[in-house]
Amino acid sequence: MPIVRKDERRRSLLPPRGRKRKPRGVVDTSVLVGGISGFRKPHVRGRNPSADLLYRWAEKGNFVWLVTEDILDEYKEVLKRLGVRPSLIGTVINLIRERAEQVHVHASFEISPDPKDDPFCLCAEEGNADFIVTLNPKDFPQERFRAKVISPVFLFSHVEQRRTVGPLP
Repeated sequence: MPIVRKDERRRSLLPPRGRKRKPRGVVDTSVLVGGISGFRKPHVRGRNPSADLLYRWAEKGNFVWLVTEDILDEYKEVLKRLGVRPSLIGTVINLIRERAEQVHVHASFEISPDPKDDPFCLCAEEGNADFIVTLNPKDFPQERFRAKVISPVFLFSHVEQRRTVGPLP
């Protein structure tokens, strides 16, 4: 058997045993705005579920945040319109851009009753999302998605506490 140097070993293309994939999700602008509004005060876990979602994602990377350029543009536009400081907008968008998974959407069709939410719907479908987290579930008709439409509270009570990814209830 030939001797192989440590740096020449081949890595298996299969996922490591025992590791389950992280849940994949799309975060609606309503949740991002709600979470950022929770940054004004010292963070107290449980007071603002949207802020909890942002803090836990930033600290633990507890799910794969799926985005498109259209979604990032909407985040920026809405935060600017609401008067969020430009430096905070830049910090938030840069963090999301660095850590989130970019999804390239190849289709364009109407899914949501609110056309401005179609980029989120398409990102969820193209990115094989497990969930869409929103404060406006009426804009994301569950029967049109493979992903589960959930609230930030549901995310922590059902998704984050599981060690493996399986179907959401």
